[in-house]
Amino acid sequence: MTALMYGLMIGVWGFSWIAIKWQQGEVSTEVSILYRFAIAAMLMFIIGKLFNKLQKTTLQQQAFFALQGLCLFCCNFLAFYNATHYIASGLTAVVMASAPIFNAVHGKLFYRIDVSANFWPGMFIGLAGIGLLFGADLAITHWSSQVLLGLGFSLAGTWFFSMGNMISMRNSRNSIQPFTATSYAMAYGCLALLLIIAAKGLSLELDWQPQYVASLLYLAIPASVIGFTVYLMLVDRMGANNAAYLLLITPVIALLVSSLFEGYRWTWYSSLGLMLVLTGNLLTQRKQALFRRGQSAMLEG
Repeated sequence: MTALMYGLMIGVWGFSWIAIKWQQGEVSTEVSILYRFAIAAMLMFIIGKLFNKLQKTTLQQQAFFALQGLCLFCCNFLAFYNATHYIASGLTAVVMASAPIFNAVHGKLFYRIDVSANFWPGMFIGLAGIGLLFGADLAITHWSSQVLLGLGFSLAGTWFFSMGNMISMRNSRNSIQPFTATSYAMAYGCLALLLIIAAKGLSLELDWQPQYVASLLYLAIPASVIGFTVYLMLVDRMGANNAAYLLLITPVIALLVSSLFEGYRWTWYSSLGLMLVLTGNLLTQRKQALFRRGQSAMLEG
């Protein structure tokens, strides 16, 4: 079941890259993100009520949902969208792909979680692969103050994403199911976005062109309702650092989609990058399985 969920997430979030690109236009970034998560949160609360999926919560738990929403469904996205104004999307993808490293460090810091011995080799092989996949973007990068600003936004976005993962782990350890936490967190993220939009005086008017509406619905339903719920379930099952390895594989799917819709051309170094990303994933996940079996053997002994 975990492998099926992992594969589902690779596909769902891999296709979301081109949907995000199709969102760019007359509607401001903040408003597009708001409508994405407003639709998603509304659907999740409807599903939760109809199928009795929403747990009863306390005020303290609501406070952590609000923090999770601020990190995962507001600041994370605002930082990355802002980063793309200053640097190429490929460089942004490379920085975002470092999320498993942030999760490993934060997991050790907050929960004293150790990683398997092969996590770091697998992680850096994967990052090398991402670098090769986006080699063309990286080769033309001029390391100006604008680029450094874009990198700063990307690092901030990755940090917020990782902190959202840590809060999700805290919620799970307090018997809160991912569906409940995600539903409330999305609602709080929307509230934060609405305050930002009001402070900036932005228009809430939507673009009703078919491409924009279709991409908005894709981002709201498969990428958010299904995507974040399943992802946070994987964080609970696999650990935050292993689940976040998805972020190294989804750019591969994004480039495959780009080759179909935007004429992206594969080179020898991008093909080598694909092999390295997949090798790093196999190495990391295989070692994780061996590490768990070793722990079980120690407990039985």
